[in-house]
Amino acid sequence: MKAFALALVLLSSAALAAPDTSIRPVARIKTDTSNVVPDPPVQLAAFASGVTSLRPTMRPPAIVQQAMARRAARRKGQVCGDPDLQGDEVGMVPGRIKGCGVSEAVRLRSVSGVTLSQAAVIDCNTAKALKRWTENGAKPALRKKGGGLATYRVAAHYACRTRNNQPGGRISEHGRGKAIDISGFVLKDGTTLTVLNDWSSRNGKALKSMHRAACGPFGTVLGPNSDRFHRDHFHFDTANHRSGTYCR
Repeated sequence: MKAFALALVLLSSAALAAPDTSIRPVARIKTDTSNVVPDPPVQLAAFASGVTSLRPTMRPPAIVQQAMARRAARRKGQVCGDPDLQGDEVGMVPGRIKGCGVSEAVRLRSVSGVTLSQAAVIDCNTAKALKRWTENGAKPALRKKGGGLATYRVAAHYACRTRNNQPGGRISEHGRGKAIDISGFVLKDGTTLTVLNDWSSRNGKALKSMHRAACGPFGTVLGPNSDRFHRDHFHFDTANHRSGTYCR
């Protein structure tokens, strides 16, 4: 009984100490905001309507559908499992002489938004190396020129031949789908820079920067300073060298 009486006393004390009103916050009162200029632009709509919530409004269904359609189109045209690599699956490419051929080739049309002047038949390892170089080397080097990079002028890709087309030579990496040659760069304003004409021009700094940046993504990087066969283009391939990347 004593315990019961003590409990009644405690409950009565708690009731007496309770506040007269709820401590739950009440909704803000709508005020005149006609002369108020919110700092973040995203708040304009909220202020205009008197709504105090900063939660963004839902996007119109049409915009969502357009975005989904673009995403689906990119996925449909992707190769090597990467939407930034657009092209067609080719599969097995047999070689006409021993040592040539590609087991799983793709026909690459664009990389990271940069189109290729001609679709390049290469393997996925080379396509992915081209993407890394595009994003970390080519685009940054040309971002302040002519609106940026738009197109690669492709001089060569898969071809079953010997190195530099020399009789009796070893099979070129082009014959294995592991190489691509680029002779020029078309900018968004239509300007074209070429390795042959611009290596020593006022645009040479950008070309040399791109050449250096390719050393790493690719196993072999050759340019105008390498030999007479490469004075008018960059040769990139993904061959593995015991001593590391070979850049000339």
